[in-house]
Amino acid sequence: MSTVALRATISRGLSGLRDNASILAIFAAALFMSALLLFSVQPIFAKMVLPKLGGSPSVWAVSMVFFQTVLLGGYGYAHLLNRYCPARQAPFVHLSLMAIAVLALPFGLPSFGAEPPAGEAYLWLISVLAAGVGLPFFAISANAPLLQSWFARSGHPQANDPYFLYGASNLGSLIALLAYPFLVEPVLGLSRQAGVWTSGFIVLAVIIALCGYLVAPSQYVDTAAAKADASSGAQPIAWSKCFVWVWLAAIPSGLLVSFTSYVTTDIASAPFLWVIPLAIFLGTFILVFRETPMLPHRMLVWSQPILVGMTLLGLSISGSRGWMLGAISGFAAFFVTTMVCHKELYDQRPESRYLTAFYMWMSFGGVLGGVFAALIAPQIFNAIYEFPLLLLAGLASRAGVVKAWADPRERQTSLILMAGGCLLVAIVALCHWADLMSLNNAATVAALAVIGCAGYCVLTRQQPLRQVAMAVVMGAGLLSLPSAMNFGFSERSFFGVHRVTMTEDEDMRLLMHGTTLHGAVRVKDAGGKPVQAPLPATYYYPGSPMARGVDVARIVSGKTDGGLVVGSVGVGAGSMACYSRANENWRFFEIDPLVVKLARDPKLFSYFARCHPDAKFVMGDARLTLGHIDAGSFDYLVIDAFSSDSIPVHLLTKEAIELYLSRLAPNGLLAMHISNRHMDLHDVASTLARSIPGVHAVMVVDKPDKLSLDALMSHVMFFAKSPEVLSAIKGWTGAEIVGPAQGKDAGRTPWTDDYSNVLGSILRKRGF
Repeated sequence: MSTVALRATISRGLSGLRDNASILAIFAAALFMSALLLFSVQPIFAKMVLPKLGGSPSVWAVSMVFFQTVLLGGYGYAHLLNRYCPARQAPFVHLSLMAIAVLALPFGLPSFGAEPPAGEAYLWLISVLAAGVGLPFFAISANAPLLQSWFARSGHPQANDPYFLYGASNLGSLIALLAYPFLVEPVLGLSRQAGVWTSGFIVLAVIIALCGYLVAPSQYVDTAAAKADASSGAQPIAWSKCFVWVWLAAIPSGLLVSFTSYVTTDIASAPFLWVIPLAIFLGTFILVFRETPMLPHRMLVWSQPILVGMTLLGLSISGSRGWMLGAISGFAAFFVTTMVCHKELYDQRPESRYLTAFYMWMSFGGVLGGVFAALIAPQIFNAIYEFPLLLLAGLASRAGVVKAWADPRERQTSLILMAGGCLLVAIVALCHWADLMSLNNAATVAALAVIGCAGYCVLTRQQPLRQVAMAVVMGAGLLSLPSAMNFGFSERSFFGVHRVTMTEDEDMRLLMHGTTLHGAVRVKDAGGKPVQAPLPATYYYPGSPMARGVDVARIVSGKTDGGLVVGSVGVGAGSMACYSRANENWRFFEIDPLVVKLARDPKLFSYFARCHPDAKFVMGDARLTLGHIDAGSFDYLVIDAFSSDSIPVHLLTKEAIELYLSRLAPNGLLAMHISNRHMDLHDVASTLARSIPGVHAVMVVDKPDKLSLDALMSHVMFFAKSPEVLSAIKGWTGAEIVGPAQGKDAGRTPWTDDYSNVLGSILRKRGF
């Protein structure tokens, strides 16, 4: 076939795509594919960088802010391109940008991302994200508004109101997020994921080229939208309108980040838990960005204050029960509040000629909400207060608030209600802090206040300003009255919220991270007298596996008289320090400087001050800092790097175990504390032991005769290069030798730096 004939055939084929059905299908496919790639790259790249920062939940929060900011940049670029670039040239400009972005693929960590600085790592993480994936993400982020604006000029019957295409875009986002933990992560390693993503990027560029061809200027039809664009009477958008768009977009965005931080702090910082709130967030766009919402708006408005009230109650109750109520009701409250805000946002949408500006301002609001929740709130709050406060702000965003404020009578009534409620809260708070009211009574009053305010909001559906007043009262109660969020002394770092508090009888001081006990010290004995010599408690009591492991290490290394070299990853309250001896070399590895600060404060915890005042601390992620230690250095190495109730995933991979073992002396002993409420880490650790040739392992489930804060149950896996090292441990009560895999265990795939399956571990813990 000649070149001329080939061109003619291609031309006829492309001409056949100009019917209305084909135009809609191609644009929907482009938007779907764009969203699919846009939201699949987020968990992939965040998982790549997660091991560098100790598995901190803040990795996802800061990553979200970065992606939201780049998304804003993409929307701004689309707005400028649509407004100032000649229509014939716009597709070529955008395709050129995508061609340049291909040069940065496949994405990965830049060379300077090998090791982060110790302590706060916000700027380092943002720079790694920008260098590693910034340009490809920017190129794709512009597609949603840009393609919708092109479609508005396509001559299609639905071109006048192209906002419905945003549903196709978010459907792609939703599928990408749900597919990642269930299909992608359990099957493909990170390097394969990056390669598949690169192929998808190239396919998308081809589809966008088709879109550009279909809306070439020679094919334009004078739709109503096109005529409106050409008219001279177009008025600029009012700043008040822009503010409303920003506000309604900021609240759901901030909720997304803050709620994800709240959940992942107590389970695991992993893509499986990142994507669920994000999937809910994107799903709301599909449900409400349409003429007829899929869920009745009246039902959502009615249920919102009830769910917010239940969430506040959960946040105020200490322990796992309160966390569970807060998490379950929080999911529902987050969904409903986001639905309400996004429905208001859709109702406030402008004509299609302002489409790119609308999306740009909406994205700006998303950035502000994310920045507040991920960067500002951790600096000004010592707990995750931003989550409940944003829920309350969502109550204040319901339709009719501005109109009600303009009514003097309604404004006066609402202000009186707010002042009266806040006065009551202040009285109860003063009585409590002045010891005129017990903690239980104050907490009861707080619970009744929350229930009363939420109930009042339900009964006054037609008075939104009064609902705002009640939201303010609930917020005041949360901040000032006793609750799980403001008891004891707390500080917050990049790695979470650490709280120091006393038991109810004030006999023990506790260190909490989320709802997980990090360590404890007894300050009074049974007779109520001050304790002079600290005795390790909780998982580290004298009969615990990790404590007994020290004596085993001394015997098998032949260093009973001194010279034992010990490494302890995860400082906690410093309990392990009391098992050291003056003539031994102990080093403590910790990623969070705040933990070291609290543990070394003798007014809080006395283990280091009294047992090992000259302790050596190595700051940074354990995988990185242990890599700098000489091979064969340790006689005993303890891995107890809790991140709330989860060990960071990257510390439980095949490469991690091989690193630990390489740092052991020939007769060295490795102990890994794998107690966990949510994941079956026993199975994970056993599979890892079987996957490494020449490694021997014993699992110990320790059950003290009397469970208390002085002695808690623990699960510890011991590894060694020689079976003789484990001889004594095999005889302990609760010890089980890790033998060859049988049955279902035979098919287990060990976790690696490239592959992990958090979801599978959670399901096995639940018996599935």
